[in-house]
Amino acid sequence: MDLVPALEEPLKKVLGPATAKVMAEHLGLHSVGDLLHHYPRRYEERGQLTHLADLPMDEHVTVVAQVADARLHTFASAKAPRGKGQRLEVTITDGSGRLQLVFFGHGVHKPHKELLPGTRAMFAGKVSLFNRRLQLAHPAYELLRGDAEETVETWAGALIPLYPATAKLESWKIGKAIQTVLPSAQEALDPLPESLREGRGLVPLPEALLKIHRPHTKADIADAHARLKWDEAFVLQVALARRRHADAQLPAVPRKPAPDGLLSAFDDRLPFTLTDGQQKVSKEIFDDLATDHPMHRLLQGEVGSGKTLVALRAMLAVVDAGGQAAMLAPTEVLAQQHHRSIVEMMGELAEGGMLGGSEHGTKVTLLTGSMGTAARRQAMLDLVTGEAGIVIGTHALIEDKVQFHDLGLVVVDEQHRFGVEQRDALRGKGKQPPHLLVMTATPIPRTVAMTVFGDLETSVLDQLPAGRSPIASHVVPAADKPHFLTRAWERVREEVENGHQAYVVCPRIGDEEDDPKKARKSAEDEAEKRPPLAVLDIADQLSKGPLSGLRVEVLHGRMHPDDKDAVMRRFAAGETHVLVATTVIEVGVNVPNATAMVIMDADRFGVSQLHQLRGRVGRGSAAGLCLLVSEMPEASPARQRLNAVASTLDGFELSRIDLEQRREGDVLGQAQSGARTSLRVLAVIEDEEIIAEARQEATAVVEADPELTGLPGLRTALDALLDDEREQYLEKG
Repeated sequence: MDLVPALEEPLKKVLGPATAKVMAEHLGLHSVGDLLHHYPRRYEERGQLTHLADLPMDEHVTVVAQVADARLHTFASAKAPRGKGQRLEVTITDGSGRLQLVFFGHGVHKPHKELLPGTRAMFAGKVSLFNRRLQLAHPAYELLRGDAEETVETWAGALIPLYPATAKLESWKIGKAIQTVLPSAQEALDPLPESLREGRGLVPLPEALLKIHRPHTKADIADAHARLKWDEAFVLQVALARRRHADAQLPAVPRKPAPDGLLSAFDDRLPFTLTDGQQKVSKEIFDDLATDHPMHRLLQGEVGSGKTLVALRAMLAVVDAGGQAAMLAPTEVLAQQHHRSIVEMMGELAEGGMLGGSEHGTKVTLLTGSMGTAARRQAMLDLVTGEAGIVIGTHALIEDKVQFHDLGLVVVDEQHRFGVEQRDALRGKGKQPPHLLVMTATPIPRTVAMTVFGDLETSVLDQLPAGRSPIASHVVPAADKPHFLTRAWERVREEVENGHQAYVVCPRIGDEEDDPKKARKSAEDEAEKRPPLAVLDIADQLSKGPLSGLRVEVLHGRMHPDDKDAVMRRFAAGETHVLVATTVIEVGVNVPNATAMVIMDADRFGVSQLHQLRGRVGRGSAAGLCLLVSEMPEASPARQRLNAVASTLDGFELSRIDLEQRREGDVLGQAQSGARTSLRVLAVIEDEEIIAEARQEATAVVEADPELTGLPGLRTALDALLDDEREQYLEKG
């Protein structure tokens, strides 16, 4: 009879094809279950209005407010040259602030009749800035009369749920659709084991779904949130625990360094001693390498904390034990740079088999896509014969043709730039699964590490090696105080006169064809939304203007690899004074003589990215200077972000700020590669304890019953979480 379980019923059957299509395309909702898990973003109370003062720019919002006044203006325009154009301006208020609504053309008639002063309504639209004032253009609205049968029915509760909405589907329409499917919530299968649910006093899932969509009191909302957060944390942690459990069953070759082999010879020639942090992390890695199942470790280190050295020592240990180690870098510039710095650090140890090479030495080979055929053939020969103990490359290493003699360790630099498929392909090159070390310079708060990289054990390097200099950071408000920008260029000149070098970073290259789709609307729009500053334009302006007479060069991702390498070599050699670049320099570029960095349109970068970029200066004995240039007004959230970056050098602190300001869904969604899994109610920062406890509970459940045979509800929830894309993600993680 009931062939399709109620929650798997497609929305087009329940809501009709038109609504279902919009929900699928714009909100990713396909089934009744998806819709039930589309939770309200917040709730409005009758008689309590949203703070109009806190509206976010460029987001679709829904507000409940009262019309203060409405004025109809006529004007001349291209379409109505004889002054027949009409514009209706409505001001709404909620006591905390005022907001302008604007309607044009034929769209003015209905609101002009309905939005009379004193009327209350829900308004939905995208917040934009016009003449430096917030406004909603052509918002959708629903009058709150409180008398029409339907309105009373829909907004019966004192709490009105407001849903994440889109231009095509307002919050109240989503609310009505949910009203239609809510009875199916009774059939929701509970993923939490009963003992866990009762032990923590959590309400059953059907009750939680009813309470989150139709709360009568704030306590209902709190109950629902407490329960649904546990679902999200627990199901995700079970998926990761099963992944770890499966990994622990895989075989690997234990790799123990020879007592006085390559590693000892390398340590003996180091001109400094390792920091305590480096020694502790190295020990964790060596312990993992000595076991007979594959290491899966995430090495987090602040910019400049010496991660490369720790990774190199792990690679040397594996070579000592008769294996090969491969390091995978996201760009050719970085691969070449790692190759150069590793060969320098190893000296004659990197010349194994050559005249003048050390008896303990090995060959360090570079393999990238743009190498000439002969060099490439030689590199591949070195790998397959085992002549090269260490290979550094880009994704060219992953190609089918590349064969290793005995791959024992894979080091992945800057995890967030590599697809999981690529990591997996490289791991498939070993006779048995090789050990895996993932390095990242983006500090990740503990809970995010537990969620995003939950299948990896984590090591953290948090002290900087001796000799690293402090970096002073300042915000340069170019619009409010143009003379600050003038002073910034003077500071760059001073650094160069003192024998140092500088970076200027821009968000864009500047050789793009103008995209007709991006044609700007009006002069006001132009001011608010000018395109981000570009490398080629800024380099030109600086050479002719404030930095004339200095040697200025550009570096960006679309240059030919040989040209990029030549530019980097000239900069590293001190021949270029100022390098104007995109974020290609964000990772791994090491020029100790560069002391100053000016980041143009700094508000267009994320907090962690700014921190990464800043880490490129102050790498030598001279102090570093980082200037964050922005035209955003002082009170804007963008400026607050920049102030936060300027006020601390602690990457972990900044990554928390970054997360609090972005929605976690972005963080997890992007990192986990499946949009469906974006967290809905779990907040990675605030819910640290729930995540930690869920991880423990999940590990215990999986140890006891890896196949989850006794927990059908949990299996169903896992299947929903691990849709195909996601399943592969964890398979390959």
